[in-house]
Amino acid sequence: MYQYKYPHPAMTADCVVFGFDGKQLHVLLIERGLEPYKGSWALPGGFMKIDETVEQCALRELKEETGVEDIYLEQFHVFSAVGRDPRERVVTVAFLALVRKSDFRLIAGDDAAGASWFELGKLPPLAFDHHDIIDMARKRLPELMRTKPIGFKLLDEKFSMNELQRLYEAVNGTTYDRRNFARKMSSTGLLRDEGVSPVAAHNRFPNLYSFDEKAYKAESEGHFAPENPFNV
Repeated sequence: MYQYKYPHPAMTADCVVFGFDGKQLHVLLIERGLEPYKGSWALPGGFMKIDETVEQCALRELKEETGVEDIYLEQFHVFSAVGRDPRERVVTVAFLALVRKSDFRLIAGDDAAGASWFELGKLPPLAFDHHDIIDMARKRLPELMRTKPIGFKLLDEKFSMNELQRLYEAVNGTTYDRRNFARKMSSTGLLRDEGVSPVAAHNRFPNLYSFDEKAYKAESEGHFAPENPFNV
């Protein structure tokens, strides 16, 4: 093994996991069970082991601290400010994920004393620089929504047009005309009509839909027009 006379920073991974309750975006946080910041809320994450990649570290820490596993994580930024961790010189790689909250039962473990969802606009005081990490992840979401069908990961397998619109409004911080939004989304060819919802009484858009992944893959391979269908 090589030995170097120069000091080396420690490496961590932190996970910003977003969920959606039909109206608001939520973020998954853990309550720290150890110092520093014992009792404070923070992002799931921790130190990378010498025999794993940073991606493996992120998935392992997320599972150990919250019980959430088998999800897709996308790396979005490296945070390396001096003094960001009071223990030592620590650089963290931040990952972003979107999940259906109903798919998981949170189970706090390892050095996490608790795990819970928090509304994005009502976060508690956070440890380290985790407010900054969440802010950057939040700003990254609209860009991702314009280029990839990631928003469907936040919805149930079958969803209404109103639910899809509320998701886009929550992510983009704006409002859309219902008819124009429905027409735009219907024209993409990427929504599969699942029939009328059994609870759709007095709903102007009573049908349920699902995301047509096969159609999207065909489009991404160039079989459809290249216009981005998610840029509403």
